[in-house]
Amino acid sequence: ALLNLSVALADPSGYLSAHWTPATPLCSWPRLSCDAAGSRVISLDLSALNLTGPIPAAALSSVPHLRSLNLSNNLFNSTFPDGLIASLTDIRVLDLYNNNLTGPLPAALPNLTNLVHLHLGGNFFSGSIPTSYGQWSRIRYLALSGNELTGEIPPELGNLSTLRELYLGYFNSFTGGIPPELGRLRQLVRLDMASCGISGKVPPELANLTALDTLFLQINALSGRLPSEIGAMGALKSLDLSNNLFAGEIPASFAALKNMTLLNLFRNRLAGEIPEFIGDLPNLEVLQLWENNFTGGVPAQLGVAATRLRIVDVSTNKLTGVLPTELCAGGRLETFIALGNSLFGGIPDGLAGCPSLTRIRLGENYLNGTIPAKLFTLQNLTQVELHNNLLSGGLRLDAGEVSPSIGELSLYNNRLSGPVPAGIGGLVGLQKLLLADNKLSGELPPAIGKLQQLSKVDMSGNLISGELPPAIAGCRLLTFLDLSGNKLSGSIPAALASLRILNYLNLSSNALDGEIPPSIAGMQSLTAVDFSYNRLSGEVPATGQFAYFNSTSFAGNPGLCGAFLSPCGGHGVATSAFGSLSSTTKLLLVLGLLALSIIFAVAAVLKARSLKRSAEARAWRITAFQRLDFAVDDVLDCLKEENVIGKGGSGIVYKGAMPGGAVVAVKRLSAIGRSGSAHDDYGFSAEIQTLGRIRHRHIVRLLGFAANRETNLLVYEYMPNGSLGEVLHGKKGGHLQWATRYKIAVEAAKGLCYLHHDCSPPILHRDVKSNNILLDTDFEAHVADFGLAKFLNGNAGGSECMSAIAGSYGYIAPGTQVRLHAEGGREERRVQLRRCAAGAGHRAQAGGGVRRRRGHRAVGADGHRVEQGRRDEDRRPAPLDGAHPGADARLLRRHALRRGAKR
Repeated sequence: ALLNLSVALADPSGYLSAHWTPATPLCSWPRLSCDAAGSRVISLDLSALNLTGPIPAAALSSVPHLRSLNLSNNLFNSTFPDGLIASLTDIRVLDLYNNNLTGPLPAALPNLTNLVHLHLGGNFFSGSIPTSYGQWSRIRYLALSGNELTGEIPPELGNLSTLRELYLGYFNSFTGGIPPELGRLRQLVRLDMASCGISGKVPPELANLTALDTLFLQINALSGRLPSEIGAMGALKSLDLSNNLFAGEIPASFAALKNMTLLNLFRNRLAGEIPEFIGDLPNLEVLQLWENNFTGGVPAQLGVAATRLRIVDVSTNKLTGVLPTELCAGGRLETFIALGNSLFGGIPDGLAGCPSLTRIRLGENYLNGTIPAKLFTLQNLTQVELHNNLLSGGLRLDAGEVSPSIGELSLYNNRLSGPVPAGIGGLVGLQKLLLADNKLSGELPPAIGKLQQLSKVDMSGNLISGELPPAIAGCRLLTFLDLSGNKLSGSIPAALASLRILNYLNLSSNALDGEIPPSIAGMQSLTAVDFSYNRLSGEVPATGQFAYFNSTSFAGNPGLCGAFLSPCGGHGVATSAFGSLSSTTKLLLVLGLLALSIIFAVAAVLKARSLKRSAEARAWRITAFQRLDFAVDDVLDCLKEENVIGKGGSGIVYKGAMPGGAVVAVKRLSAIGRSGSAHDDYGFSAEIQTLGRIRHRHIVRLLGFAANRETNLLVYEYMPNGSLGEVLHGKKGGHLQWATRYKIAVEAAKGLCYLHHDCSPPILHRDVKSNNILLDTDFEAHVADFGLAKFLNGNAGGSECMSAIAGSYGYIAPGTQVRLHAEGGREERRVQLRRCAAGAGHRAQAGGGVRRRRGHRAVGADGHRVEQGRRDEDRRPAPLDGAHPGADARLLRRHALRRGAKR
């Protein structure tokens, strides 16, 4: 029977055929177990074998004595087989978690009267939960999370008197609220109804669940005040009510929750003061109250009784007062986040000297005093954010004592003074150094070149003087360097050209002199430079990326000339010198001028004839991909220097207002190496027409395409908030909240997913970067410049074979190698692309379905598994990171911290 089962299963890895052989005794086969007599197979574990197709109910019916069947983490599709219910009457454990099963939940499942453990989570079951599911008499574990269930949660579930764990959340979308009848589940230990659309108030009947140790109701629309009845749940260890609409204060009854280890109330509308009794909860490990309206101060005794305290996040509230001094009394504090409040006073020594501290984020407050030097010596510390405060004094970094693990040092917009210490070279793990808008002075120490991991440096708006040390070129991973608004002097070191992935360079508003090194102009990675308002002289290089920068990058340097500035060279021959020439020389000069005049006259005639021919060559044609209320002349009127909104390797982008009020972006493409023939464009026009017909919410819409034999213009919808790169690296970056950043990432991924999976063959962007993600008025992401990179490469072959990715330098994934073959020629590919444009929204499926849903098997407060499902193609954040069954119970609190997308 088992050999027949192995044949009936679609087993692509061949695991069963290789291990289930008649040559070995049956009960020694892997993934099964027999009864004590060795005569009957009672357990089958076929999980995580990539098995596909429908569940073979007929073959499984030949093993009628099964008590446990685990088919989880496979690719089974189709609906739940009714034959399985009829044949496996002795089944006690049935685990079908994380497959592709569809259709309604089988209402006849309660006919399996011996069932103790049922897991149907992480599938695509739809419809409502059958009311018959309240009929099991022995069930202890019921998981329906991570499906597409709708309707109301049936109150009949309150009849499951033996139930200990109930999981209904994640991707289900129930109407109504929590049934009060669930309060009858007196043996319930774990209740997880997170992210399933429930609303209303928490019924007070839940207070009867006195055995409950985990209650997860986060990411719903629950409202009203926090139920004081929760204080009667004396066994409660993990409580997560975050991301709801709760208002009012934290109830005083919560003081009785002495077993509490995790308390998540972030992202609600709670107000009032944080109660002092929070500091008296002896077992508290994780406290997250961020994004509420709490006032008052942080409880002064927080950390004294709770000696296991590891994570505290009270940011983005309205807290005042000073920082508590005993937060690290237990010596286990890892993360303390209180940014975005109105806290004042100094940084306590007990906090600055906490040996277990890994992250401290206290920016955007009113902290004053000096920064304790021992803070920078903590060996576990990775992130220091103290920006936007009133901190003063010097930056004390003693060489040989600073921590090599610090990855981010954010101290900008304070009142720090004194020199940048040479000890900064000891921060060998530093990736971000943000010291802008302070009063730092003295020379920049060459020791900064020791920071091999450094990617971003912003020291603008200080009083730093002296020369820019060439040693900074030792920071090989540097992508962002801003030293503007200082007192730097001397020349720009040519060694900067060795920074091969530098994207942003700003040395404006200093006292730098000399010429701009030509080697810097050859840096292909640069996308933005600013040398304005210095004392630079000489000719501005016009090669490489410098050809795309405008005059504002070099303004305020009277000695500079060249591109976008005044022309270089002399202004003519002096009359005094002309008068001193001999008569013979003058005659020769006049004859020469006469000859030149004749040549110019002939050239003018030839030019007039060629103008007639070139007028035809410059005749514009416009292809509209939707109804347009403007003409090609309106588009051409936009091509002015004052309308330039962006420049890059692929061309110049202009903003244009059309007569009808519409605002568009016009991209003028760089020359693509065509030979001049009207038809010799290597399929460019046909491909553009195909791309113009592609429609997706998160892909920039191509409105039209205008071209003549010399120039190509692409007309796009205008994005008022520019590119993601500008927002992240410009002055707007500080206002881009974490939730918005996450939303942009998800939307950009959806746009790329459309190009990769909804087109046949897929479209490979080949230049994905923040500058090619554009943002509309609502900061919604739109992928731009897809499908153009290969044409801009100038590859004229009829089929492509590439061993590298085209695009901007520095954005190639490590180890990536792509080889594309257009085996059917460009015309075949154009037909396929048209098919993609016409069939938008269709998703090809193979191998039993491409939809995959991953679930989490996380750990509850007592070490048991917490089951949560999510789909890989759905980009919403998973509430818990996965953990293996049987892991330490403390993992729950560690993972629960990550449920807040902001963190």
